[in-house]
Amino acid sequence: MNSYDVIVIGGGNAGCEAALAPARLGLKSLLITQNIDLIANMPCNPAIGGIAKGQIVREIDALGGEMGWITDMAGIQFKMLNKSRGPAVWSPRAQCDKKLYSAFMQNSIISQKNLELLQATVTQLIVKSGKIVGVKTNLSEIIEAKSVIVTTGTFLNGKIFVGKTVFDGGRFSEKASIDLSQSLQKDCGLQISRFTTCTPPRVNGSTVDYSKMQEQPGDNPPIPFSHFTNASVWQQTKKQVSCYLVYSNENTHKIIKDNIKESSLYNGLANAHGPRYCPSIEDKIVRFPERTRHQLFLEPECLSTKEIYINGLFTGLGETVQQDLLHSIEGLESVKITRYGYAIEYDYVPPTQIKHTLETKNIENLYLAGQINGTTGYEEAAGQGIIAGINAALKIMDRHPLILNRQEAYIGILIDDLVTKSVDEPYRMFTSRAEYRLSIRNDNADLRLMELGHQIGLISDGMYKKFLLYRDTLVNLYDNQNASIPSNEELAPWSQEKIKEELEITRKYEGYINIQEQTAKKIAKYENKQIPQDLDYDSISTLSAETKEKLKKVNPTTLGQANRIPGIKPSDILFLNIAIEKLKKS
Repeated sequence: MNSYDVIVIGGGNAGCEAALAPARLGLKSLLITQNIDLIANMPCNPAIGGIAKGQIVREIDALGGEMGWITDMAGIQFKMLNKSRGPAVWSPRAQCDKKLYSAFMQNSIISQKNLELLQATVTQLIVKSGKIVGVKTNLSEIIEAKSVIVTTGTFLNGKIFVGKTVFDGGRFSEKASIDLSQSLQKDCGLQISRFTTCTPPRVNGSTVDYSKMQEQPGDNPPIPFSHFTNASVWQQTKKQVSCYLVYSNENTHKIIKDNIKESSLYNGLANAHGPRYCPSIEDKIVRFPERTRHQLFLEPECLSTKEIYINGLFTGLGETVQQDLLHSIEGLESVKITRYGYAIEYDYVPPTQIKHTLETKNIENLYLAGQINGTTGYEEAAGQGIIAGINAALKIMDRHPLILNRQEAYIGILIDDLVTKSVDEPYRMFTSRAEYRLSIRNDNADLRLMELGHQIGLISDGMYKKFLLYRDTLVNLYDNQNASIPSNEELAPWSQEKIKEELEITRKYEGYINIQEQTAKKIAKYENKQIPQDLDYDSISTLSAETKEKLKKVNPTTLGQANRIPGIKPSDILFLNIAIEKLKKS
């Protein structure tokens, strides 16, 4: 019988980061996926980054993850969003060649020492005495493991809808994982809920009239995602393509209104909650009837084909209606659809059932990462994946877990929101969720997290030495503007230009950052105060029954986490603090 330290189920962005991390730390790891050819497939928009998402990618990179570097290799258009505003909300984004992205990630997985790859379907999680001990596959093979990380995306009991047509599927042409969803409930005692999301149609780019659209070129020069990409060298060879902007119109909206009952989202077939911030075109028309047009972006999917992704046209409408509404849009009058848009409904695990380490509370050594925790987006998935992979490895190695707080990383905000507040719609990261966004910018992810990445063991000594030169030079120049600056050759992949940019941002915002840090210190009085795990909430007579139920459901570890539980009042925190002090004295 085969045995591993860590088994990862699912080969999407969460699964790849989750599998690479423990393997790089020297643990025998196995990635199980239904189709090896579709590792890191990009079923929705083949783009990485965006508002707040770009910060997550740079944090993954600073910790020693893979997503940023592969985006630099596979990217075909790069833009820094929000440049008209302050650096706190600057967010990098890249349109990728989805075939290249998948190929680069497959190569990273296959060539990684200590990591094996298996094409199979996991049908059961094997649990003994409250601990995960292995998995069973569709071939009846039992594989033992010390830890298992589940990163199943939209595959759990997935159902696909194209108008009134319904069939099982994890993605359009891939089988759903029905048995595993049942095992999570039956064998692991986890509560399951359902979400829905949509994809847009893809079209043949050679049938598009781009002359009627607004061209959207990339930045010149482009800015890479990875801290380890030598920007000056990379910029000389990186070729970019344009995207295009077009708008729906009143005729488009009439077609949708007249056929709204053809949509699976409005005919009762798909009933689960969908993402508020990435709505279907049907939702836009119904919720905003006063709008006479909506933005649509035509974005290339890869360089080797002419297939175009229509960002903003997410839909659950039937095939004929999709054709009609596309033909009503300027520049798309003669367009040919290559893939129809569809809605998908899938199971997820409400995330109050996991810890900040992403280990489940019910089953020891079972970790969940990605859309299974109620999130949406490649970046949010990958951020959870690397944390789950690191923590599964650190626990096996008998080392302290990695828990990022809200003051040091967007990944910390993401996980804290999930664990503390849970979700009632697919979770998407925004800069507005970050209380300390002046301090946790995309430009300083290395300064915030690379030390941790090296301590964990995912940043090499050689690269860490380069980082220290960059960081020490920054400190010296901040204290003494006449201090010497190493050459670009010595600093590479960092640079003199990067040092100047970082100093300018730091000096410009240091007053605001100081105020923010003072506020954080005041909050830290309660933020980090531990709640004893044997505290009996029912014994605190000053707490309402509703408050007790919320506290018992989340089981917060600190007063700061308790304070972020929806519906918890400041007076509740005061009563909790009093109860903690009484317990200490007793």
